Amino acid sequence: MAASTADSGFMSQAIELAEQGRGAVEPNPLVGCVIVRDGKIVGQGYHQRFGGPHAEIEALGAAGDAARGADVYVTLEPCCHHDKTGPCTEALIKAQVARVVVGCQDPNPKVAGQGLDALRVASIDVRTDLLHEQAVQLIAPFTKLIAKEHPWVIAKWAMTLDGKIATHTGSSQWISSEASRAVVHKLRGQVDAILVGRGTAAADDPLLTARPPGPRTAIRIVLDAGASLALDSQLVQSTDEGPLLVVATVAAPKENRQRLEAHGAEVLVLPGQDRRAQLTALLDELGRRQMTNLLVEGGSEVFGMLLDLGAIDEVHAFVAPKLIGGQAAPSPIAGDGLADMSAAIQLGQLQIERLGHDLHMHGYVCR
Repeated sequence: MAASTADSGFMSQAIELAEQGRGAVEPNPLVGCVIVRDGKIVGQGYHQRFGGPHAEIEALGAAGDAARGADVYVTLEPCCHHDKTGPCTEALIKAQVARVVVGCQDPNPKVAGQGLDALRVASIDVRTDLLHEQAVQLIAPFTKLIAKEHPWVIAKWAMTLDGKIATHTGSSQWISSEASRAVVHKLRGQVDAILVGRGTAAADDPLLTARPPGPRTAIRIVLDAGASLALDSQLVQSTDEGPLLVVATVAAPKENRQRLEAHGAEVLVLPGQDRRAQLTALLDELGRRQMTNLLVEGGSEVFGMLLDLGAIDEVHAFVAPKLIGGQAAPSPIAGDGLADMSAAIQLGQLQIERLGHDLHMHGYVCR
């Protein structure tokens, strides 16, 4: 039976609820749940924090006895295994709900359809794939971490209307407006890590902290082959505000590594002299650390390597109505690039909003 307009509306509300957990639940997925009886919402909830109750448990708690015979709309297949919390399938069965409508199947091999099977065995009516595309996008970072053991890579840059991220002298503060920078700070407060190259760290002397703080304190990461980051830089001077990880090669002088460590930084030495191999090794390491979202803030060489590796998943571009010109002024993405326009990487689900005088373009890499 096709989904009704009401079904879609309730699932949309569950998706909106799930978004409220962004930055607090990772490496778990974002999940929202709405319980409806006789056309009225009697309970709703979302996964609020890692290790806390799942969305279904929150919603069932709010619904109480009204959950009996009700319809449950949940963005992700209910879990059926014992982990930090009990199986949501058992809770739904115990509550005697009549129907469970699911946005998408759980990619976790511990679940992967088994939750749906458990509900069907209990004679609960199960419907799947309602607003499937939106539900899949909601958990895309979780899915990538499960499938590839790499974090979801978010590329963010600000550029002028003529496509420059700095002048030919390296001046870049500030291309974007305060309104655009506020969006960036919100992003920073939702991710596990923020990455820049050594050149960006030296030219901009950024803090890379979220102001005001968000639900998550990101690890600031600098790709710095020689571990030569200045001790008086804001990054080194602010290790009490957020962790700092300097990614170096085996060729980095021992004294450089020791002085950074003495100032509170972690120095991660990765094998290989090739920067792309080193970047891949970093993504491997972040995956091992269960980091779900990586925000990359430059520079163009780092963006170029990530694009050449096919590692960028999401883009936030802030375009300011300014012109600076200059053949030597850098554009956002360097690297090898593509040889033919027909191979150009497309962004889907594109959203464009005006922030002051800037345009904020946000989309996902189509694969």
